[in-house]
Amino acid sequence: MERTDADVDGFLAGAAGARGDDLRALDRIISEEFAGLERVLWEGAMWGGTEQRIVGYGGITQPRPRGASVEWFLVGVAEQQRHLSVYVNAAEEGEYLVKRRAGELGAVKVGSAALTFASLADLDVPAFRALLRRARELMPDAR
Repeated sequence: MERTDADVDGFLAGAAGARGDDLRALDRIISEEFAGLERVLWEGAMWGGTEQRIVGYGGITQPRPRGASVEWFLVGVAEQQRHLSVYVNAAEEGEYLVKRRAGELGAVKVGSAALTFASLADLDVPAFRALLRRARELMPDAR
């Protein structure tokens, strides 16, 4: 994936329907919690090979298990075919935050560093905000 200079607001405005509304609501929540950090549209093939467009918040340098560190985002949001995905690239005590807090986040599916849900109504927003605040605390060098 590559960071782009594309207009994030224009990208979000183009998201249609209820999922588009949820995507914009997520953007407002994350932007409030990450005030002062960058907000960038990333595009390209994700590690699984699927083409993605992800709004990334808070630039970080993330070490990789194999190979060189990569420039990435602290939190990213993407609209998928059937759901929304939120990627949280912060860990505590060797475990990604979304895994550590899976039981608090509502009716969401949790992967290693990602959570997915069909609509914003499935997400416990106060718990999500707390997760975002903790991610920012754990990554003080995010820009």
